[in-house]
Amino acid sequence: MDVLKPHEPSNVLLAVKLSEVENVEGVNLILREMDQTTETLKITIVGDNLNFEKIKKVLEDFGAVIHSVDEIVAGKRIVESVKTEQD
Repeated sequence: MDVLKPHEPSNVLLAVKLSEVENVEGVNLILREMDQTTETLKITIVGDNLNFEKIKKVLEDFGAVIHSVDEIVAGKRIVESVKTEQD
């Protein structure tokens, strides 16, 4: 996910809270950009049967806004992305 949030609360606390959501097995949070009042984050969350609404609620509680969900993997096996002519 591409997420915009204020500097506070901290990204460490956000990652911990996201990891506590039911069925979340792991959270990867990368700071992409920072300005005077906000941070742009790339957040990857891994787990089975994730509840998007609960994840979104944690983000909103931190004052964050989801700009986009850039990749979703579903099903019984992971389908690897491949480059195409459109890429």
